[in-house]
Amino acid sequence: MTDILITGAKTVEGITGDLLIRDGIFIDPAAVTSKVQRIDADGLIALPGLVDLHTHLRQPGREDAETIASGTAAAARGGFTCVHAMANTTPVTDTAEAAEWIAEVGRNQGLAQVVPVGAVTKGLDGAELAELGMMARSKANVRVFSDDGKCVADSMLMRRALSYVSSFGGVVAQHSQDPRLAGESACCHESDFSGRLGLPGWPSQAESVIVARDVQLAELTNSRLHVCHVSTAESVDVIRWAKARGIQVSAEVTPHHLLLDTSLVSGYDTVYKVNPPLRTDEHLAAVREALVDGTIDIVATDHAPHAPQDKDHPFDVALSGMLGLEQALAVIIEVMIKTGRLDWAGVAQRMSYAPARIGQVAGQGRPIAVGEPANLVLIDPSARAVVHKDSSASRSRNNPYHGQELPNPVVTTIWAGRVTYSL
Repeated sequence: MTDILITGAKTVEGITGDLLIRDGIFIDPAAVTSKVQRIDADGLIALPGLVDLHTHLRQPGREDAETIASGTAAAARGGFTCVHAMANTTPVTDTAEAAEWIAEVGRNQGLAQVVPVGAVTKGLDGAELAELGMMARSKANVRVFSDDGKCVADSMLMRRALSYVSSFGGVVAQHSQDPRLAGESACCHESDFSGRLGLPGWPSQAESVIVARDVQLAELTNSRLHVCHVSTAESVDVIRWAKARGIQVSAEVTPHHLLLDTSLVSGYDTVYKVNPPLRTDEHLAAVREALVDGTIDIVATDHAPHAPQDKDHPFDVALSGMLGLEQALAVIIEVMIKTGRLDWAGVAQRMSYAPARIGQVAGQGRPIAVGEPANLVLIDPSARAVVHKDSSASRSRNNPYHGQELPNPVVTTIWAGRVTYSL
């Protein structure tokens, strides 16, 4: 592997200098030789490689929408060096063998580290626990378990899952959606607006009541809970209460729940159908504040590619989900950096250090320093561009930012000492 010398980059600690990479590790720049690949990073910021705790790669089963290769290419373009592959594939990732297969394909074909997320229940059917212990003990070393896309609605089953993973330090990542308050047809934030549109409502309380139940079950079992895609002010209040009580709970917010609001649904464009749905300004303000004050720990993309035939339906019938990997950092710059809500160290914490810690991924979410694994992204914080869906590395085109002018920050991504994306 050729040495890489990065000159003039500024780290999140505010230090400008040279970085030298050899055999996938940062080493002392004084050890540079004549045989080196040089990258001029003058004016660029070096962030630790981004880590996504919530990615849908669709393989196996829906390779028409995404593959591990295409999804990790999109990840690299977004500055990510690690993604957690959700379990709602076909077949479901509910066995050790399935998890090991995904990890192996990731090693062979991925442009970022692929960490399998195991299902909580067999087949995601919410009836019987999956092979949690066997997945944890497998070569895939699964530590995060989720039925994402579906809620573990049965309280006793959720208690058992939390109790089980506590024995080996795992975490249950919950899709918080009460199936009685927000059933399968719910697709729009419940309000007068959803009524006018004639769309089935998804009340904010359908999220927060599950969060409230689950944090108490985490306390009961002395276990770790992670709340996926927080979207409501009520959920923020519950998580804040739970953290003050010392409950082991972490939470994520998606870029789209930080930037996009429910008014976009007015045109019935199914690219804006997502679960949980886009919310109102009140909820956007609450999740932004919670990301700043630490109530919400991380940003996670919930990257959810869909083939055209799955989105080309009436709004209430189309599948939920939107692309997120390539514009995640752009949205955070727009919403959090430009407004002064976060600095670059705060971005590194929420998009690299903390997600790697929650997911227990060795070698990721580490500072840019001599002796550490060489995972980083070089960004130009001033660059901007109009997003075009057809420029995506993903196989899908359900990009909610299409046509918007946003930051276009990623210049180079390096994973394990290898350039995986370069502008």
